[in-house]
Amino acid sequence: MDGTNQSVVSEFILMGLTDSWVIQIFLFVFASVFSLASMLGNSLIVLTVASDSHLQSPMYFLLANLSFIDMIDSFIVTPKMISDLFRKHKIISFGGCVSQIFFIHAAGATEMVLLIAMAFDRYIAICKPLHYLTIMNLRVCISIVIISWTIGISHSFLQLAFVIKLPFCGPNKVDSFYCDLPRFIRLACTDTYRLQFLVTANSGFISLGAFFILIISYIVILITVRQHSSGGSSKALSTLSAHISVVILFFGPCIFVYVWPFPTFPVDKYLALFDSIITPFLNPTIYTLRNKEMKMSMKRLWSQLMRSPSMS
Repeated sequence: MDGTNQSVVSEFILMGLTDSWVIQIFLFVFASVFSLASMLGNSLIVLTVASDSHLQSPMYFLLANLSFIDMIDSFIVTPKMISDLFRKHKIISFGGCVSQIFFIHAAGATEMVLLIAMAFDRYIAICKPLHYLTIMNLRVCISIVIISWTIGISHSFLQLAFVIKLPFCGPNKVDSFYCDLPRFIRLACTDTYRLQFLVTANSGFISLGAFFILIISYIVILITVRQHSSGGSSKALSTLSAHISVVILFFGPCIFVYVWPFPTFPVDKYLALFDSIITPFLNPTIYTLRNKEMKMSMKRLWSQLMRSPSMS
C-alpha cells in the first residue's frame, strides 16, 4: 500500500471524540449496548425471514438484506472505536484506514440503493396490488440486491481511485474516531481543493439526490392512494412512516457530513457516531416493532428454538 502511493506515512493517529473520562465511560456503555442490540436484532430479522414460510414475500426479502447490510455496518467502525476509547494513543494503519473508508462507502451506497428499491416495492404493493407479485418476483428481487451491491462497491472503488495515490508525507492526525474521506484527503501533502469538491459531488450530492428521490416517491404514493381511496391515505401513511423515519435518520448525517467539502464542525463527529451506532439499530427497531407479522414470526421462531433443547 505504501509503495503504491509513495507515502512515508504508514499509520494515522485518531484523535477520538473526547478526553473526558466520564463521557468515555458513557460512550463505552452506549456504544456497546447499541452495537450488541443491533447485531442481535438484525441477525434475528435475517434468521426469521429465512426460516419462516409466512415471510417469503419481496418486502421481507429486501428487509432481510437491509438487516444484513446493517450487520456489516456494525463491524466497520464501532468495534475499533470501543477498543480505542480508553487508549491514550489511538492508531490505525494506512491499510486499515483505507479499508474503513472503502467499507463505509460500499455499505452506505448499497443501503441507499436498497432503500430506493424498498420505496419502489411499497409503491407497487400499495398502488398496484394486483400486479405486485408479478412485478416484484424473486428474480427481480435478487437482481435488485445484486445491482445494489454492484453500485455500492463501484462507488467506493471510484472514490478510492482518486485518493489512494495521494502523497502522505507529514500530518497523520485524523480529527475523528475513524477514517472518513474528507478528513483523510486533507492530510495529503498536496493541493486537494478540487478533489474535495469531487468527493462532495460524488458522495454528498448522491446522498442528497437519493434522499429527495425517496421523499418524492413517498409523496407520490400518498397522493395516489388518496385519489383512489378516501380512507386509504391514513393506512398508507402508517405503512410508510417506518420507511420515512429510517430514510430521514439515515440520510440526515450523511448529507450534513458530505455536502460540505470542508467539514470542520465538531458536530460532524457526533453525527458520524449516530450514523455508525444508531442507524444499524433503527432497522430492527422501527420495522419489527411496527410489523405484526414479523413479531408473530419471531415468536414462532423463539418457540421452536425453546422446544428444540427439550425435544432432544
